[in-house]
Amino acid sequence: MERTESELIRQSWSAVSRSPLEHGTVLFARLFALEPSLLPLFQYNGCQFSSPEDCLSSPEFLDHIRKVMLVIDTAVTNMEDLSSLEEYLSGLGRKHRAVGVRLSSFSVSPRKERYQEHDICVITPLLALLALMSHWSELVTKTVGESLLYMLEKCLGSDFTPATRTAWSQLYGAVVQAMSRGWDGE
Repeated sequence: MERTESELIRQSWSAVSRSPLEHGTVLFARLFALEPSLLPLFQYNGCQFSSPEDCLSSPEFLDHIRKVMLVIDTAVTNMEDLSSLEEYLSGLGRKHRAVGVRLSSFSVSPRKERYQEHDICVITPLLALLALMSHWSELVTKTVGESLLYMLEKCLGSDFTPATRTAWSQLYGAVVQAMSRGWDGE
């Protein structure tokens, strides 16, 4: 990642990270608006939420939002040396695989397939981050990727430039690539 891209990410994240819960809530509200079938994947103490609003106001889910924003913060902090997170990201990939999440759930084919409920068994903070951007450049992870970009655009307004979008997409692609190593053999 070039210095200019890193700067764009850092500057934009600086604005977002001032209110992580507020902006994380925007991200998940958008996620549920784009893909309502994801709501049942978030259960706490065996309880399912009856609506996105119930989920978004749950103390347990608010904690989940905080964790997602911390994962994003960690990726931003370490973006020049993501290899230092390689073991962590690969481990998260293995954990996701162990609970039935498929690596293909993070990618969208050129036909723009949507997530299918049976492909995703659980959403964790890194899944939210991973599903936050692009193929490795051509492919955009539809729901979570759009949700992250939407949140950034809403927070940053006119400061969310095409260059900023591209920089975030590159960071996400690198994170997805590192995490995918946990799916060896899929």
